[in-house]
Amino acid sequence: MNDEEQRIKVSVICNAYNQEKYIGDALEGFVMQRTSFPFEVLVHDDASTDGTADVIREYEAKYPELIRPVYQTENQHSRGVKISSFQFPRVRGRYVAFCEGDDYWTDPLKLQKQYDEMERHPEVDICAHASQKVDAANGKVLRVITRSDEVCILPAAEVIRGGGGYVSTNSLLYRSELLKHIPPFREMMGTDYTAQVHGALRGGMLFLPDVMSVYRTNVDGSWTKTMKQSREKKIAHKKRSIAVWKQMDADTGRQYHRIVAELIGRQRLKILALRLGIGVNG
Repeated sequence: MNDEEQRIKVSVICNAYNQEKYIGDALEGFVMQRTSFPFEVLVHDDASTDGTADVIREYEAKYPELIRPVYQTENQHSRGVKISSFQFPRVRGRYVAFCEGDDYWTDPLKLQKQYDEMERHPEVDICAHASQKVDAANGKVLRVITRSDEVCILPAAEVIRGGGGYVSTNSLLYRSELLKHIPPFREMMGTDYTAQVHGALRGGMLFLPDVMSVYRTNVDGSWTKTMKQSREKKIAHKKRSIAVWKQMDADTGRQYHRIVAELIGRQRLKILALRLGIGVNG
């Protein structure tokens, strides 16, 4: 291989914490990938207190050229430190793919398919695909998260309107150049939603209809499950989301102001409902 062929094309980011039951599935989904190009897997264990780090070490020993882990000795999230500050500087690929430690990929050609489509669409910065939503408690498939039955480009406006659940985080692949120019709204909240919007702003979101991953919901200890158990945390998160949308409106020159205003209005109604003790979804 020449130097260009040897250069890492995709960096996979996997953040893990106390996911001993699931991390093996995630790692297996990475090592089974069949690609015509080199890729790397950047695993970050945030000082797990179960056997998560042990499982990662097994894969590191077996695939030393592929698995590049960081093992924290003190939990960084609880200290308010962004995990991206450890992960993003390590990225060597032209593209970045994501998969949390409790999710996993099911198609060995996932990276190859997304890479090929992104190479065919230089006008687009981000790609997503269909995935299954599965209840972690019983393994039941709840639904397929999809946006189209054919390859298409989804407008940025629809990505903004769609919210964090518009596509599955473990389906995302985007150009690593985006990491060099992170807008203020994404700095405010580094979630899957702001990543989707950031990636879609230039040319929309490329979408593939192939179901190539599993997103687990109802995972013990997950941010989503913890959030559902606290009304005050829900309200605080919704207030923060409103601030992020206002910043997004400014960062995009109010190009999507009507959509952002609608989202903020709905969020305010949800906050009111929570304060009144009325049941509210989302």
